[in-house]
Amino acid sequence: MKLNEMLGIRYPIIQGGMANIATGTFAAVVSNAGALGTIGAGGMTTEQLEKEIDTCRSLTDKPFAVNLMLMNPHADEMAQMIADKGVKIVTTGAGMPGKYMENWKAHDMMVFPVVSSVLMAQRFVKAGADGIIAEGTESGGHVGEMTTMTLIPQMVDGLDVPVIAAGGIADGRGLLAAYALGACGAQVGTCLLVSDECPIHDAYKESVIKAKDNGTVVTGRIGGTPVRILKNKMAREYVKKEKEGADKMELEKYTLGSLRRAVFDGDTTMGSLMSGQACGLLTKTEPLADILERMVSEAEEIKKSL
Repeated sequence: MKLNEMLGIRYPIIQGGMANIATGTFAAVVSNAGALGTIGAGGMTTEQLEKEIDTCRSLTDKPFAVNLMLMNPHADEMAQMIADKGVKIVTTGAGMPGKYMENWKAHDMMVFPVVSSVLMAQRFVKAGADGIIAEGTESGGHVGEMTTMTLIPQMVDGLDVPVIAAGGIADGRGLLAAYALGACGAQVGTCLLVSDECPIHDAYKESVIKAKDNGTVVTGRIGGTPVRILKNKMAREYVKKEKEGADKMELEKYTLGSLRRAVFDGDTTMGSLMSGQACGLLTKTEPLADILERMVSEAEEIKKSL
């Protein structure tokens, strides 16, 4: 069964829950365009998340999801609130959602953790996950070590639930490859950054478009908190200090508030411009609906030609 059939949407695509970017308004645009829009709870309070859910509902009657970052200090409150609000699809990251599963299932919710290793995915499935979003290291933001090409088939072999591929997928070729590896659909993020409707600063979008194939770097790998971002002055200084053995406190001077500066202020010098390696495939801004439709139609056309 394809992801779209499982979720009752047009396209087998989930929008990534990008913190400070995946607002209720943006999620509604994605859902209205045929994919599964996602509200990213990262960086929000419970009250802010509730407001974004209400906003999304006012703008679409299509399914949408909430991405809950489990390291959020308000995670317990948020987990209960989204159940009470009748949200039917949840994606999770940065932790084990096991303690919420019984309540979520009682509210008839579907749960899709974002995972980067088979062993962890098996634990999530045992806890009650309906499917796994398997994210390769090509993705933007927080990353694991395995590539999408190697991770997806091992996830498919090791699990008895649907697997959604994530990391490096930005066009029809990537989507078709995900199918070939055994995935039922894909989660995308970087390719949506350059959509006309994406609520990031124009300077951020322009940086993504200008980035080449080697335009990203992973910061925090030595310290165990790897995050993929576009190369800029902040990224270079962070990696240099990290290699010199700087402590967490010193490194936080670079990262504290850096994503918000990039998203809202367009700070492309010292901001954290989260982006996956697929940035090199992106050449222009365009309507989000066009990005999604082309991705799916390209996959179908390429499949016919093989």
